[in-house]
Amino acid sequence: MQLVVARIGRAHGIKGEVTVEVRTDEPELRLGPGAVLATDPASTGPLTIETGRVHSGRLLLRFEGVRDRTAAEALRNTLLIAEVDPEELPEDEDEFYDHQLMDLDVVTKDGVEVGRITEISHLPSQDLFIVERPDGSEVMIPFVEEIVTEIDLEEQRAIIDPPPGLIDDRAEIVSSRDDGEDSGKGSDEGAGKGSEAGGA
Repeated sequence: MQLVVARIGRAHGIKGEVTVEVRTDEPELRLGPGAVLATDPASTGPLTIETGRVHSGRLLLRFEGVRDRTAAEALRNTLLIAEVDPEELPEDEDEFYDHQLMDLDVVTKDGVEVGRITEISHLPSQDLFIVERPDGSEVMIPFVEEIVTEIDLEEQRAIIDPPPGLIDDRAEIVSSRDDGEDSGKGSDEGAGKGSEAGGA
């Protein structure tokens, strides 16, 4: 099975190095020297990693055969794809590969059905589940410990404990003093802070 593990950014310096946007929780395993990666677009690869180093908090890679800035810049926005055993699990028991999380049913701790995970968005601060509701609408759920309390792969479900307003945006808020006022609606955009989990 193929998983996207990084996206190539801009060229760094003049000797063929590139910055990469890491999309795996195990860069030392997937993006180490000697790793051979497929690419999207396929015509760019396969690429073999020659060297890797961290500079100012960014991972820099150099590929075999890429020797100057022009060649490095030509790789910009290329996705790097690793071949992964579908049975392989991340080393940390609290981490999951994207393919394990896709299509999981999302339910609250009280058993209320929320929807199904259709996409996982990897943001710098945290990962987000994009969940399709039964009515076809979407809700974003931050993949943090405080909200996603359990991932049950055997039962194929993610159990969440959402803060007020995260998923119940359609609930009518009626003031006890002004029953005649129009009811308001909350926001479906939730913000969460906590430990980061998930990834390719």
